[in-house]
Amino acid sequence: MKVYKGKFKKKSGESREMTFARLIDLPQKFLSERVQGAGSEQQYPDGMELVWDLEADNFRVFNWKSTETDPKEFDVDESLFT
Repeated sequence: MKVYKGKFKKKSGESREMTFARLIDLPQKFLSERVQGAGSEQQYPDGMELVWDLEADNFRVFNWKSTETDPKEFDVDESLFT
């Protein structure tokens, strides 16, 4: 499964580094256990993406438009998410 590590600038101007998985890459079982209220998906501004932050073990928003470095892609064993 793909995970990413990238650095972006927050609204406050502070830099934030995040290791994350995109929702489209997460196992369906993992998502279904954590997502509530299907059908009420929130819309995010252009460039903002809801992701799973592996270090915070929670959903976060990654800002692709304010990246300071190109996010690096890694492969991890999907069993980490089951």
